[in-house]
Amino acid sequence: MLKVSGLKVAYGGIQAVKGVSFEVFEGELVSLIGANGAGKTTTLKAITGTQPLAEGSIDYLGKPIRGQGAWDLVRQGLVMVPEGRGTFTRMTITENLQMGAFIRNDNEIDADIDKVFELFPRLKERRAQLAGTMSGGEQQMLAMGRALMARPKVLLLDEPSMGLSPIMVDKIFEVVADIHRRGTTVLLVEQNASRALGLADRGYVMDSGEVTMSGEAKALLNDPKVRAAYLGE
Repeated sequence: MLKVSGLKVAYGGIQAVKGVSFEVFEGELVSLIGANGAGKTTTLKAITGTQPLAEGSIDYLGKPIRGQGAWDLVRQGLVMVPEGRGTFTRMTITENLQMGAFIRNDNEIDADIDKVFELFPRLKERRAQLAGTMSGGEQQMLAMGRALMARPKVLLLDEPSMGLSPIMVDKIFEVVADIHRRGTTVLLVEQNASRALGLADRGYVMDSGEVTMSGEAKALLNDPKVRAAYLGE
């Protein structure tokens, strides 16, 4: 569903991503792991049209999408939950979810909001609360729920566990697994290598702007180099 080939991204004279290539197939959950500063977020921004490419190609559903805006890609089912959540802080939970369905004109929006509330009961309890008054974990739930309202074919998650309590991290990964089980293809960018690879079908390891390792998630999780670099062993 998604194929990235020779992706290069630069900030001024600094090359942040240096020829990255990877693939995500339909129905997979693929994890892209690496330390802070490895280029993971920049890669996602380039895929979703919010960061210009220096070189490379991006194919989505078999067609090139380089140069398309994020708004165009959302309409095609390529949706990202950004690092930092990016909720509309002065809108309520319900209004945020409605904004996630902004591209839609069908009559199933309210039913999909109810489905989000099933995934995140806490959001239902506080549906009239302003997003900016919620905790970081609650805002992460809301950002994920808002993305689901666009009915993504491929969901890109950028560091969903960052800054959250251990209990909230458990909840977020539980929901990621549930979203995947329901049929959504997922590309998960995470520093928490153990949890990310534990969920994934396949994984890629990024270091200093390059993909240095790839393979089945279980194999990467048991690889001594990965365990030494990312699991503290």
